[in-house]
Amino acid sequence: MNDKSPAGADSIAPRRHTSINLPLGRLLSTPGAIEAMAKAGQEPLELINRHRTGDWGEVDAHDWAANDQAIIQGERVLSAYTLKDSVRIWIITESDRAATTLLLPDESANWRN
Repeated sequence: MNDKSPAGADSIAPRRHTSINLPLGRLLSTPGAIEAMAKAGQEPLELINRHRTGDWGEVDAHDWAANDQAIIQGERVLSAYTLKDSVRIWIITESDRAATTLLLPDESANWRN
């Protein structure tokens, strides 16, 4: 996956793979992501289930394909979603599938699971 932030909502139409059930490991969240979801009135499980089933949200076509390949090769998977109030949330599942974390993009530099 490239180091650039995921693209905007208009980059691809949401898709879901019917055969993916991504192992998530421990579910973690940063305080910023918890606060953002509560403020938007959205449940984390809504986005976690999209991520788990292969709907990578608002990533560009290159990152979508990289996520699909990451499922096969056991690499890190990153999804990006926009909440109802336009705040972006990332969901990252680690390559070893030991943990999945919800975070805000600007928290990624300080994040370690």
